[in-house]
Amino acid sequence: MKNIFLSASIPLPERHPKYYDTADIIAIRDAVIALASIVIDKHRIIWGGHPSITPLINFVIERTIQYRLDKSINEIPSEEQKKHLFQNIKNEIQKHVTIYQSEFFREKFPEDNEKFENIIFTDNKGDIHSSIQEMRQKMLSENEFAAAVFIGGMDGIEVEYKMFKELHPQALLLPIASTGAATKIVYDNLPEDDEVKHERYLKDYGYMSLFQKYLIDKI
Repeated sequence: MKNIFLSASIPLPERHPKYYDTADIIAIRDAVIALASIVIDKHRIIWGGHPSITPLINFVIERTIQYRLDKSINEIPSEEQKKHLFQNIKNEIQKHVTIYQSEFFREKFPEDNEKFENIIFTDNKGDIHSSIQEMRQKMLSENEFAAAVFIGGMDGIEVEYKMFKELHPQALLLPIASTGAATKIVYDNLPEDDEVKHERYLKDYGYMSLFQKYLIDKI
């Protein structure tokens, strides 16, 4: 099982318009759901627990658990055994997701956090900038990553793209520019001959096949 870093968010309208005005919110959601759907059975997604993204991944987890349960439930005679099967499936799926959260946001954690078992809390450094930077540094330095996927987002995408590339120079980079926002800015600023600058990242909205070809088949 390999680690895949997800850097993503849905831009807020009160933030810089260069992020919100170009964001394709439907595409951001579709891309996150597709990524989680295709990765969770095979590898592990690690992300910074943005409140616009965590519920989407939890949706995929619950759907995956239900699918696995439905496949086997007719073979299970008792309710007790069904409950046991459900817990086993849930425990297995939870191994495939890890959230990093800064204690700075303790009072604002999304309710979906409670549905995840693997949450790593990082120190509150007294201000938002230092606290987020502490979280990013730990998240990206404490883990080995095979790839990183960038979707939508705001200024944090630009920061995390640079940090990830410096800390994991051999890992795959997938800036999904079709989702717009900060990821499109990162993509547009890449040199034309950069091997990361695949045209499909800009124009292909078939995210399941895109991630299968450029992520799953390559790591």
